[in-house]
Amino acid sequence: MNLNEKLEIATVGGGCFWCLEAIFGLVKGVENVTSGYSGGNVPGEPTYREVCSGRTGHAEVIQITFNPDEISYEDILLVFMTSHDPTTLNKQGANVGTQYRSVIFYHDDQQQKQAQDVIKMVSSYYDKQIVTKLEPIKVFFNAEKEHQDYYVNNKEQGYCSYVIAPKLTKLRRMHADKIKVP
Repeated sequence: MNLNEKLEIATVGGGCFWCLEAIFGLVKGVENVTSGYSGGNVPGEPTYREVCSGRTGHAEVIQITFNPDEISYEDILLVFMTSHDPTTLNKQGANVGTQYRSVIFYHDDQQQKQAQDVIKMVSSYYDKQIVTKLEPIKVFFNAEKEHQDYYVNNKEQGYCSYVIAPKLTKLRRMHADKIKVP
């Protein structure tokens, strides 16, 4: 990484963070992806078990550090909005609960405006109304170590094979121009 690069941050949630982390790990211009939690309403740093209970108000999210000279925030959001179902409230596949909600946590007014524009742009591609929430980022908590790079470290597990791998195939099909070259 060039020291003169101005990196930016995007924070999104769209179901299980393992899926989104695997997807954005393949996207050009993405320097780092961290699984974590945001949007909760309880004091202290939440644990995975607490977030999965649905009682903390947190969503499973990823925080993406990216180089805007290589990929725009708008393109980050386009990949996000097409890599999960933004029309299901508090549900992605078999994962149900507010911790799996579709949400964009914006970091400034410009990100908020761009997120509104992207949602409006993609809404015509869906038969149902988009339910993705826009919220200002307040705090981001890193998920525990075993949740970082989950797909890379657990490709043989059933969830990875049956849920994440097809999403990666869809990413390659829909956004081939945005995939890192190995």
